[in-house]
Amino acid sequence: MALKDQVTEKLKAAMKEKNEARLDALRSLRAEILDFEKSGANRDMTPDEEIKIVNRLVKKRREGIEQYETAGRTEQAESERKQLETLQEFLPKQLSEEEIEKEIRRLASDVGAEGKKDFGKLMPAAMKALKGKADGAVVKRVVERVLGES
Repeated sequence: MALKDQVTEKLKAAMKEKNEARLDALRSLRAEILDFEKSGANRDMTPDEEIKIVNRLVKKRREGIEQYETAGRTEQAESERKQLETLQEFLPKQLSEEEIEKEIRRLASDVGAEGKKDFGKLMPAAMKALKGKADGAVVKRVVERVLGES
């Protein structure tokens, strides 16, 4: 089922449940999908583009949570957290940090990355291999740790 259809179905269910945080997340996702459709691409969205859109919204929610917590606005941070949970339903299963590290160690040997100077060589390969499967901040942290051990 296409992302647009999934969002529409979940949006209807959230309306019936009167779940405001879920509704907000689904509406923002639907708006992004509609923006893509109106962009003049004249084609269906690819799975990579769907993941990119969802990841962009997930990143916004994470930043919002951080900002609200810093400002002491716990109620808004909690709303953002609920929206984040809803958006993550549309992403592939996220890898654990151990799985990410295993993949990065394999990639490091493949590209010949041995130390911190090779960050620019390993990070792009890691992001390409783990696209949609792991948060970029976690990947960066693991790459730095792996290269720091070398």
